[in-house]
Amino acid sequence: MMFFLAYLVTTLSPGPNVLLVLKNSVQLGWKSAFVTVLGNLSCQFLIVCLVAIGVGKLIQKLPFWFVVMKSVGGAYLIYLGIKNLRASRKSGFSQTEAKTVIDNSKNSLFLEAFCVSASNPKTLILLSAFLPQFFDIKHPAYEQLSIMFITICFIVTVVHLGYSFLIAYFSKHFSFQNFKHRVNRITGGLFVAMGGGMLLSNRT
Repeated sequence: MMFFLAYLVTTLSPGPNVLLVLKNSVQLGWKSAFVTVLGNLSCQFLIVCLVAIGVGKLIQKLPFWFVVMKSVGGAYLIYLGIKNLRASRKSGFSQTEAKTVIDNSKNSLFLEAFCVSASNPKTLILLSAFLPQFFDIKHPAYEQLSIMFITICFIVTVVHLGYSFLIAYFSKHFSFQNFKHRVNRITGGLFVAMGGGMLLSNRT
């Protein structure tokens, strides 16, 4: 329960994954959130596995690889931000066009969500320090990590889909095109800011 509450607070905090859900939901409809969440959770599964074998602590001790990972991750977030800002100047999709885009680009949406989730090397380091605090030495580690990942899946799915439905609700009270442009500008600017912050960050 303590892990559930702690991770819930972490997930509720707006970050790159939440911004991506909002952006995709406005551009392509709420159904795109399912693919986005799946890509995010696939990366989270990989991260939990890496935590289990101690890769997070290894990266913490290897400054060079941390710099490489944060540079790639920061550059990718800035790329997404610029892409969103450019998209804000274009006209919006109709419902039929949005459905066609989703059907033709599920792999792209999945890969984009996976890369955004993997873009921050601090996530791996954070979980390396975060997860073990909830371990009970009386039980096998793999069982506890499995329960933790199932909990992560539940929290991320509920929270991100909740954000998706919320943004869909607000979109009904605005001109769709103007609302889409505003969200693209806001998320684009935040992606650029987060990417810049990541490039300037350190291991501490």
